[in-house]
Amino acid sequence: MTAGPTSTTRPHNRKQLIVEAAGQVFSERGYHAASMEEIAAGVGISAAALYRHFPNKYALFAECADVLVDRLVAALDEWPPEAALPDVLTALARVTVAHRASGGLYRWEARYLDRDDRRLLRAKFGQVVRRVTALVAREFPLPEAGLRAVAALGAIGSITMHHTSIAQRRVEEMLVTAALRVAATDPASAVGSAALVELPARPVPRTRRAEILAAAVPLFARDGFANVTNGQIAQAVGLAPSAIYRHYPGKVDILVAACLQAAGLLAQAVDRSLHQAGDPHQAVVALTAAYVAYSFEHNALTSVAEAEIPGLPPGLRGPLILAQREHIAVWEQQLRLARPDLDRRRARLLAHAGFGVVVEAGRALRWRDTPAHRDAVTALVLGALTG
Repeated sequence: MTAGPTSTTRPHNRKQLIVEAAGQVFSERGYHAASMEEIAAGVGISAAALYRHFPNKYALFAECADVLVDRLVAALDEWPPEAALPDVLTALARVTVAHRASGGLYRWEARYLDRDDRRLLRAKFGQVVRRVTALVAREFPLPEAGLRAVAALGAIGSITMHHTSIAQRRVEEMLVTAALRVAATDPASAVGSAALVELPARPVPRTRRAEILAAAVPLFARDGFANVTNGQIAQAVGLAPSAIYRHYPGKVDILVAACLQAAGLLAQAVDRSLHQAGDPHQAVVALTAAYVAYSFEHNALTSVAEAEIPGLPPGLRGPLILAQREHIAVWEQQLRLARPDLDRRRARLLAHAGFGVVVEAGRALRWRDTPAHRDAVTALVLGALTG
């Protein structure tokens, strides 16, 4: 009998295994919460062995940030310029689904890259966007081809942001179908939807505690929670740093308060929107318009909640995860009422595809909050959900 590999056998693809494991840890826990020891344990090696491949955590993070986009570019390069849009989107979906566990870091964690590395990453993604935009413009000659292309890619990329379990081939088919529907949607098809939404009033900070929270959220959104100090927050409200502790035990408690505020405002927006709906289809339209309006109006708060929850300690994360699940359950129920062809998992996956459309289309519009932008994004999300 041939002896199996010993514990000293070094696999030829160890660096690739390290990058895959690191991408998953960075995606799930955030750049600052991840440790080299945790990544090494995921590969089954010592931290010392990990450092032989990467000199520090940042070098490993930068490598991870390049891997998926390089794979996307490589997938595009396999198709000639005259290739059909469905074929190209399928190639991109296949890469994204295959690496969904590590893909989440690109949406929120790339802000921790140095300026030059971030510029390089954007340039590579720009290649993907330009190629897809050209195909969208050719196959669906409607206004805003660039916005429709980015939104379609957002539907595909949404798979990296949740853990819904469906067979890989089925996931690819659903994501490509949603992306094609987005690409074929006229952004003007939901004109007037913004006027139907009545969001809860923006909280007015009337106490020192509320002022601290209001000042911290834009700092967290701009620089990332780990990079913001209590001193910066205190300075923004005209306090001495030590005074923060009279209102919050620590910086993480400010973050939790921000996430809970986001969940509460979103729940109120959803309740108001569904109260006015007369049938399942109207309910989906109202739910979509409310979510888009909320995302534009509370963009800083939303981005903080989405980006930072994974890095919170388990004891603090529980109520926030529950709020997220309750929100998804509402979408799941309304989509299944409007589309009886969907089971629970497919409805959940489709809801997340809609969220992905909002994030990427909103970014493309630089979150400039106008009725026209809200209407356009609402139209694109409804395209993904209902065709």
